[in-house]
Amino acid sequence: MKTLSSKILAGLLVPGIMLLAGAAGAADIQKRTLKFPSASNKGHPQVLGVQKFADLVSEKSGGKITVKPFPGGVLGADLQTVSAMQGGTVDLTVMNASLLAGNVKEMAVLDFPYMFNTAAEADAVLDGPVGRKLLDKLPEKGLVGLAYWDLGFREMHGNKRPITKAEDLQGLKMRVIPTPIYVEFMNAVGANAVPMPFTETYTALETGAVDGMTNPLLNIMDGKFNEVSKYLSLTNHMYTPQAVIASKKLWDKLSEDERKILQEAATEATVYQRQVAREQAEKALDEIAKSGMTINELPPEEIAKLREKAGPVIEKFRKEIGEELVTELYAEIDKVRKQ
Repeated sequence: MKTLSSKILAGLLVPGIMLLAGAAGAADIQKRTLKFPSASNKGHPQVLGVQKFADLVSEKSGGKITVKPFPGGVLGADLQTVSAMQGGTVDLTVMNASLLAGNVKEMAVLDFPYMFNTAAEADAVLDGPVGRKLLDKLPEKGLVGLAYWDLGFREMHGNKRPITKAEDLQGLKMRVIPTPIYVEFMNAVGANAVPMPFTETYTALETGAVDGMTNPLLNIMDGKFNEVSKYLSLTNHMYTPQAVIASKKLWDKLSEDERKILQEAATEATVYQRQVAREQAEKALDEIAKSGMTINELPPEEIAKLREKAGPVIEKFRKEIGEELVTELYAEIDKVRKQ
């Protein structure tokens, strides 16, 4: 016969055990399959980041949420994908953050030429309050910002002539990403800017519709631009952060547990993606040289000329973007440099 004390103990333990068991299975996670397109091809750090994100989401959701990558721009160009996300037919993507300037004008600040000197500076600023402030403006445009990934600094490549000095850009038809600052910067340095989606650029170089374009090192071999470019000039004129974003229509359907899984996966994948991107960028320069392209590095005095030509463009867009934000951004960069 049980004593009174043993009955009381049993009465306390059973609800406690049930509570723990309930908590373990209480996460509100539904079975879902999410579309995650990207412009780059398989093996590119952008796509490797997507796969890492997919693996983490699967792990954290106990296999309930499947993220399906669509590399190579198969679901359309970046801005088409953004429209599809706003409409709710695509769930996630990763793309040049400044391409979102058509939705949130402040995102254009990430196109400022010669803003960051190193990738470490960019990481610190983008992961800090200014980077978050930019992402927090996306929900009212039907998008949700999760993280910033790395694509590296942009360089110039093409067929007509190498860029060994600032004046060599004069009159060249140069493809740029379709954002206002990039167009004005390229025109300011003497070239003729030709904005077009990334997915159209190989053919444009091949046919001579453009004389050259700009790309991070990672994209040159990935996009096989070595086949249609003779020269590569290292200018490091612009850093290219990648925004990892989700459809707000998807986000609004998710439980708090599901949102937490996606955000944590994006943050954890960022560490991996940046590391892979930078390791591959180091190897890419050797591969580009071996492929037969002629490589030159712009000397500091020529970089100084390009910086000077970029000055009026930055001042113009400083006013359009907002003095307060731009001042805060540069103050954050100065703070990081002092550290």
